[in-house]
Amino acid sequence: MDDPVTQMLLGVAARDRAAFRQIYSAASAKLMGVLLRILGNRAEAEDALQEVFTRVWLRADRYDPTKGAAMTWLVAIARNHAIDRLRARKPEQSEDGEAELVVDRAPRAETRLIAAGEARRVTHCFATLEPDRAEAVRGAYLDGLSYQDLADRYAVPINTMRTWLRRSLAKLKECLDQ
Repeated sequence: MDDPVTQMLLGVAARDRAAFRQIYSAASAKLMGVLLRILGNRAEAEDALQEVFTRVWLRADRYDPTKGAAMTWLVAIARNHAIDRLRARKPEQSEDGEAELVVDRAPRAETRLIAAGEARRVTHCFATLEPDRAEAVRGAYLDGLSYQDLADRYAVPINTMRTWLRRSLAKLKECLDQ
């Protein structure tokens, strides 16, 4: 078994806290991406992520490496938990059965203009990055790809990918702070 996530998960099954911290670092971004796509709400996805890792801690001994990759098992737990949360959502109705007043949740014109300006600034700052670095940042923080996924995609060592992301984020922050 040369899959580091599998080794970490087996460590978690043995109640190794260091392995749990490692698997959280290795898988949390990808699982957060899965939860965000399904739930559509960042705060709820963050809560769900904590619950998913609680389940991982409690159920890691159920993982069987002969039946599939550890990351696939983790994604399945996250996906199933998110679907359970969606099913648990209750449709809001008034007590007398009448339809609720429809609230216009669309942003006001001023808010849309500010958001458009911010989007242009972010796009400009992303353009200051090398194209592969910008795509790596998008992959990590928008698509939930792990460091390992990105390192494999760009054929670089994982530590190089971490450096790319750290330096790219610093450059983006510097650009946005101007």
